[in-house]
Amino acid sequence: MIQCSALSLKSIGKMPNISENDFRGVDLNLMVTFLVLMRERSVSRAAGKLFLGQPAVSGALARLRQLFADELLIRGAGGMTPTTRALALEAAIAPAIDQLQRAIFTPPVFDPAGSSRLFLVGMPDWIEQWLMPGLVARLRVLAPQVRVAFKETNPFSGSDMLERDEIELAVARLPTGPQWQRERALGEMGFRCVYRPDRVPIDGEITLAQYTALPHLLVSYRAAFESAVDTELAALGLRRNVCYTTPRFSSVPGVLGESAMIATVPDVLARRWEASGQLAACAVPVPLPRFTVSMAWHARRDNDPALQWLMGLIDELAARP
Repeated sequence: MIQCSALSLKSIGKMPNISENDFRGVDLNLMVTFLVLMRERSVSRAAGKLFLGQPAVSGALARLRQLFADELLIRGAGGMTPTTRALALEAAIAPAIDQLQRAIFTPPVFDPAGSSRLFLVGMPDWIEQWLMPGLVARLRVLAPQVRVAFKETNPFSGSDMLERDEIELAVARLPTGPQWQRERALGEMGFRCVYRPDRVPIDGEITLAQYTALPHLLVSYRAAFESAVDTELAALGLRRNVCYTTPRFSSVPGVLGESAMIATVPDVLARRWEASGQLAACAVPVPLPRFTVSMAWHARRDNDPALQWLMGLIDELAARP
């Protein structure tokens, strides 16, 4: 049975053409009972369909007659006959109850092929380079009318952007977020060194001595000149020379192309640059902890089927070699 009081109707919001006072004291279960009575034309049969006692259905019919100021169903030799008012009410109420029932009890579905949904996705630029080429290609095939707006974010700004609805989904190396923040891990990864081989002659793997002697480019969202690399080097009694920082990984190939420098970047990005011939890559000669890349969203979007579908595509892309 559908339960809806005047208070719950009031909470629907200030919708057009709805007067909250008109519904005060109206129980939507009465409308369901009315429709079953109209279909069965019998109090006893309606009681059986509603799994109620006959006195309860008779009482509901009395309340309906009072509400609509009409007999609605008149008892006769051949059963109960609806009045003209009852027939008009049935024609108006049945579609509304059907729509309400589907809204409440039918799980929402997402049809990617016919959708024109706009997704707001936040991520650092290195994750954009890693995932978005493949994601956009998949969307063009599966959901050609869907659009994606990329917004640059980082581990320090993702939660705030989700809370302000500036983005619907964050994909990043995320710290522990607020209680409402939902997360799904995409996988673990590590780091690699990248450089231009015509400017930094490295034969095979870079040595620790070469690593500390060369100037470094550091990607830092907060213009810092130290990172986890420097913590590990300090534990070995060593230091490196970071001479340039940038918040964007996309600038790394251009800078390294003009200078004899190296950079330490996420391995998926290093392998992409290496495969495209932009840069050479090698293992980092310092033991660095691996990190997890995750997707994050606000709890209020838990039941958004479109967002869940998009995250499924990102899951598939992240799992590719």
